[in-house]
Amino acid sequence: MSARKLPAECETKDDVRAEIDRIDNALIALFAERHGYVTRMAEIKTDPHEANDPARIAAIVARRRQQALALDLDEDQVELIWRTLIDWNINYEKGIIIARNRKS
Repeated sequence: MSARKLPAECETKDDVRAEIDRIDNALIALFAERHGYVTRMAEIKTDPHEANDPARIAAIVARRRQQALALDLDEDQVELIWRTLIDWNINYEKGIIIARNRKS
């Protein structure tokens, strides 16, 4: 495996693509780790309505927007990504809770 290159050290499109692939692999691993916690949260919650907490969602989005600004990222794009992730997690949690409650 080749050493990590900073953006300015990439001299070819293949160099850039290799670094993007490296980062994407790390992101997928982090999403998988995060998913384990989302699954655990769904196991802890007892009512499907608990999956959607507007105050918590607003706080999370505000923190991610501030983090994006601090890292010179487009905060609107980061918000879109996080809202999509949160929406998916809400539906996933609801599904687990509903399925569990049907078995009870």
